[in-house]
Amino acid sequence: METAITCLFIAALLHFFSKIPVAMAMSRQGGYDNRQPRVQESTLTGFGHRALAAHENTIEAFPLFAAGILIALFAQAEQPLIDMLAVAFVVSRLLYLLFYLIDMNLLRSLVWFVGYLSSLALIALPLL
Repeated sequence: METAITCLFIAALLHFFSKIPVAMAMSRQGGYDNRQPRVQESTLTGFGHRALAAHENTIEAFPLFAAGILIALFAQAEQPLIDMLAVAFVVSRLLYLLFYLIDMNLLRSLVWFVGYLSSLALIALPLL
């Protein structure tokens, strides 16, 4: 259970860490506008725009993963499978961020799919 909960914690931290490249891009636009950051975010292009999209997708992917972890743990599914799927999700999300930032769209889509399947599999484990 420790591995799965650790992965859940890391996935939650990705919300913060995926914002760092966005903030860096915003700072390069004459400073980070903390009064209206969403307005400034909407003007980002290139790297900044990709960083924002990666950050937003990181937030969007978290609830399904969190639900999957909680469902699998609650149903007492096989712990090694839960742990494997949790690690696969975290690794895929880290690679997703990297591939998005360096603009490798095909690899980004592949690892997105791995992360999505990991979350779905966690939800389905109790059904097996």
